[in-house]
Amino acid sequence: MEKQVVLITGVLGGIGLATAATFRADGWHVVGVDVAEPPAGTSPETDRLLQSDIADPEAVTALIEGIAAEEGRLDALINNAAVQICKPFEETTLEDWDRLMSVNLRAPFWCIRQALELLRSGPGGSVVNVSSVHAVATSQEIAAYASSKGALAALTRALAVELAGEGIRINAVLPGAVDTPMLRAGFARGHLEGANLEDQLREFYDRHRIGRIARPEEIAQAILFLADNRRAAFITGESLVVDGGVTVTLSTE
Repeated sequence: MEKQVVLITGVLGGIGLATAATFRADGWHVVGVDVAEPPAGTSPETDRLLQSDIADPEAVTALIEGIAAEEGRLDALINNAAVQICKPFEETTLEDWDRLMSVNLRAPFWCIRQALELLRSGPGGSVVNVSSVHAVATSQEIAAYASSKGALAALTRALAVELAGEGIRINAVLPGAVDTPMLRAGFARGHLEGANLEDQLREFYDRHRIGRIARPEEIAQAILFLADNRRAAFITGESLVVDGGVTVTLSTE
């Protein structure tokens, strides 16, 4: 049986690396793309690793055309690439806003748009957009990022309605706190009281009912579940929150 093909954007990030390894372990043919080069001495869990800036629409078009030529199919698209800007709204520039939206929102839109022909040509294509818990509950000094992730969740719902008749399922995963370099960089916002990174992490753990934050591979398992027609064939238009129970807890407790 021919392997299913998945394209994962932002594959060199914490969640991206874990997602590639999870899909590959499940028997998928993994094509990964990232704007960065892999660190020396590393070997990401991909069958093909491509370097491209998905904020560039022409680069996305070339990327999808290359997959069509080389792989001949695309069963799942994982829109995972993202950037985060943490600063007060008043200090957020138009350039900040445009850069963030070009990666976090425009790129997923254009990746889906360009991949439609491949996704509809198979037995049932799927898209998983990696949004964020900031789409439904947010904090200070992260307005642009929260806006992009909220819009991505809305795009997920709209496209699920529009494309269901073509056999394409579209869902979103909304991770909460995940132990990744992006999360640790976000601590610079000053919303935690700890004097150093380890103290801040311990304070952050205490805010979670489960007593810890997520591991990237736990988010990857949620992405695989929604992408795979064997597991989630009757699910579309959903936003799966994976946050250790944070958003179901009253802030007054």
